[in-house]
Amino acid sequence: MPKEADHLEGGGDKEVKEERAQDASEETVRKRVRANTPSPHRGNTPQASPPRFVSVEELMETAKGVTNMALAHEIMVNQAFQVKPAELPEGSLERRVKEIMHKAFWDCLESQLKEDPPSYDHAIKLLAEIKETLLSFLLPGHGRLRSCIEEVLDLPLIQQQAENGALDIGRLSQFIVGMMGSLCAPCRDKDINKLKEIGDIVPLLKAIFSMLDLMKVDMANFAVSSIRPHLMQQSAEYERNKFQEFLEKQPNALDYTEKWLEDTVRCLREAGTDGSSAASSHPPSLLPHNVHNHAFLRLLRWDHASDPFPETVLVDQVRFQQMQQEAEQLVLLSSVLLIVYTTTGEAISGLPGLMETLKNTVNVMLTDMYTPSFSAQDALATIGEKLCVELSECLSQHGYSPFSADRKSTLKGQILATTQPDNTVRKLMVSRVQTYLLACLESSQHKTPPPLPGGLAPVSRELKELAVRFSRLVNFNKLVFSPFYQKILQKILTPEECPSAET
Repeated sequence: MPKEADHLEGGGDKEVKEERAQDASEETVRKRVRANTPSPHRGNTPQASPPRFVSVEELMETAKGVTNMALAHEIMVNQAFQVKPAELPEGSLERRVKEIMHKAFWDCLESQLKEDPPSYDHAIKLLAEIKETLLSFLLPGHGRLRSCIEEVLDLPLIQQQAENGALDIGRLSQFIVGMMGSLCAPCRDKDINKLKEIGDIVPLLKAIFSMLDLMKVDMANFAVSSIRPHLMQQSAEYERNKFQEFLEKQPNALDYTEKWLEDTVRCLREAGTDGSSAASSHPPSLLPHNVHNHAFLRLLRWDHASDPFPETVLVDQVRFQQMQQEAEQLVLLSSVLLIVYTTTGEAISGLPGLMETLKNTVNVMLTDMYTPSFSAQDALATIGEKLCVELSECLSQHGYSPFSADRKSTLKGQILATTQPDNTVRKLMVSRVQTYLLACLESSQHKTPPPLPGGLAPVSRELKELAVRFSRLVNFNKLVFSPFYQKILQKILTPEECPSAET
């Protein structure tokens, strides 16, 4: 939208957005960075150094660095990342003020053009802004287009024409639309053609500014896609350096990461003592990569409501939480299907398409598994009813004996029992999913996919897709933060547990 209208809004949308971004970053830093206080999670950890008070400027600089690091990380790990037009909430005061001020601006422009003789003060300022925007779209090789824009939108000449009553706004507007058609993305061609059909000057200028806003977003997304290959080569080092700068200003910024690794080592030690460790073939030796892999696997069982997330994976907390939910849903789905096949036996094992039908039925009922209104008891009770109906129809169609009332009751009861965390079948499938994901992390270095544990064949496609995304995210995080993890593990592990810990 025109800059004049934006200035009427008390500094403009740009300043408001910058202030909001800074406020959000500052709030994030305040929440996650404690002022050098001892960590409440450690019993025998030495007390931290005395608090160091920081200025507002230092805090804002730190917040800006964290924001830049998060943005670079998002571009790197999210292949679908795109810049989107900013939209104010419907009915918000800010939106209403913006609409009122913009309407006042366009009404003022229209009244100026209807004067006798017309006044072109606002119009010339709009043309200057349009010229600036068009030039910003040009690449270094667009010399001819640059010359053309400079020649036609020659502001001193336009000002002179306005003073002498010889200014043709309509002709300039059509030139602008044509130039936009040359510079826009192919997906905007239909919108450009619609601009050519607008005859009135004010609506046309209004539509031109709306289209220029969209073209700015397109240009930003083009820039993101262009820099991504180069960013991939440097992003790990960039993020590591940015985090190091952050750590120098906030020395306690690894407290939760240390606790995360400490808890992982403690669990592995306990499991090794019990003889049930899967960390390695020699449980007493806690190799750093084993600790890393088990630590990341614990993120898929994290209690996000009560346990603070480790700082080094904080920018990916939402992603890990989504993968955790996917893994839990796959556990429940595979548990139900295993119960079905165990209860019905050989009768349905070879029936074509039945597995996919049952799987889709369960999936539909689990779609809203993580919404506030979801009831696991009700959903699994409904799943039991539906599966009994489908199994009865299938068995009848293929000439098998009917599904008896006792078998239906048993099946429904076993399915409903999977809501309990200590259910035997559910615990078994949790263990197998965890084992598979851990094996994927361990085999990612060798590019050899691990074998799929028994009972997971119905969800093999979804589980493999999850494992690929999980492994990519974990491996990139290791690439960025491995020096920090190594220093922490050197303090936690004893030389007997891991010889590399003393180096």
